[in-house]
Amino acid sequence: MSEEILPEELEQDDSDIPEELRLRPVPEDGIARRWYALHVHSGQEGNAREMLLAGAQQLDNPSHITNVLVPMERVAEIRSGEKKVSKRKFFPGYVLIQLPEHPERYADLWQLIKETPGVTGFIGSRTAAVPLDDKEVAAVVEVARGERERPKPKVAFDKGQRVKIIDGPFANFLGNVDDVSMESGTVKVMVEIFERLTSIEVEFWQIEVI
Repeated sequence: MSEEILPEELEQDDSDIPEELRLRPVPEDGIARRWYALHVHSGQEGNAREMLLAGAQQLDNPSHITNVLVPMERVAEIRSGEKKVSKRKFFPGYVLIQLPEHPERYADLWQLIKETPGVTGFIGSRTAAVPLDDKEVAAVVEVARGERERPKPKVAFDKGQRVKIIDGPFANFLGNVDDVSMESGTVKVMVEIFERLTSIEVEFWQIEVI
């Protein structure tokens, strides 16, 4: 059984790795750092990453935002008889960010993240940052680099599942999952509006299971 590779180890020998997938080394400042997932508006993942990295330079300690990743994968498609390779986001609506553990304890860092346009909050909780498993992040980075096959996403909903919409114009509506698209990161939810069932398409982060 091969040994798992942690994100810190992935920083080594990255000369052939695309710039956006290179990880900066964690500073030896005695501060424990963890990876977190940020919800962002779909289509704004890249902009959010750039703004977070730029904003970090205004912090008392810029290295508090150590790394920000928008995991991408290469997808081959046949168009007009020709094979074309394009990039596609792994998790639309999410950005991975490496921060000090308990980032809410750093006022300037916390404020920067909360005020970054397009960022809506941390995955798992609206009031506190819940860290990701380091090995899961390492696996995502390896897939983005083409070093292993893509794992099946853990974020999933089942057809018929009862959910609550928590964001957007239909916030607080209850409904049942009708269709799930892992590729686009969206779910179609059947909700009752004016006594008629209507299909509403929302992103994963905009609903929660009840």
